[in-house]
Amino acid sequence: MSKPAKAADKDMRAEYDFSRGVRGKHFRRYHRGANVVVLEPDVAKVFSNAETVNDSLRALAGIIRRQKVAAK
Repeated sequence: MSKPAKAADKDMRAEYDFSRGVRGKHFRRYHRGANVVVLEPDVAKVFSNAETVNDSLRALAGIIRRQKVAAK
């Protein structure tokens, strides 16, 4: 006798194969926190990947920090 199908099983396509999946593979990273930011199309044209976005934001953050210190 087979188990009755769960509601989630009905939504799964036959071609999905999780036989080599690893349970909890990204749990620790997700648990630390994840921020997703969607860039507007004109901004996305300037930044080709996440590395360039992060480098630019780090540079901007450094400028902001220096201005705050100078203002004191």
